Amino acid sequence: MDGIHDLGGMSGFGAVEVERGEPVFHEPWQALAFALNALGIGALRAYNIDEYRHSVERMLPAHYLAATYYERMLTGAATLFVEKGLATRDELERRAGAAFPLAQSVAAQPMAELAAQTRARFQRGDRVLVREIHPAGHTRVPRYVRGTRGVVLHVAPAFSFPDASAHAGELRSEHTYHVEFAARDLWADTASAGDTVVVDLWDAYLEPA
Repeated sequence: MDGIHDLGGMSGFGAVEVERGEPVFHEPWQALAFALNALGIGALRAYNIDEYRHSVERMLPAHYLAATYYERMLTGAATLFVEKGLATRDELERRAGAAFPLAQSVAAQPMAELAAQTRARFQRGDRVLVREIHPAGHTRVPRYVRGTRGVVLHVAPAFSFPDASAHAGELRSEHTYHVEFAARDLWADTASAGDTVVVDLWDAYLEPA
């Protein structure tokens, strides 16, 4: 889906601040948020990683931009615990002692209308074009490469297709590719002439250039 979460390739959000010696968790609650999500995906098998990513995408834009990494993780995991019937919003708010913001609920979304690709259609050196798609549901093809031509650098093994698995659709695996794009094809003259960007993309996202 198109939304505020798809920030790849965008500018104007300030410099990336790097904290020297940054710990994995700054606060104990962050470790609990990580453990909660690991419980939902792992031990309970209540949802998968693509469903989790989609739950974070469904956060209200203002909430998403204001939230830290682990706040987004907590929101996504808590949303799925409620949607999967493992907890109620009332229970969350009683424990929190206040309103507990969750991601927006949406009707079940069909996967992107992309035909299943059962074999690797491209090889190293092939020129490919990223399909210009705007699915209502989850997808892992970033907006900034859609409609752009690139070159296949590497053919990777088949992997679960996220557009389907995020919506309990037909589980299928497809080959992925490391595709290289000229930076100027993505950002015109604002990019350096010799720079390139490599993006991992599923077979169904591509067509011959």
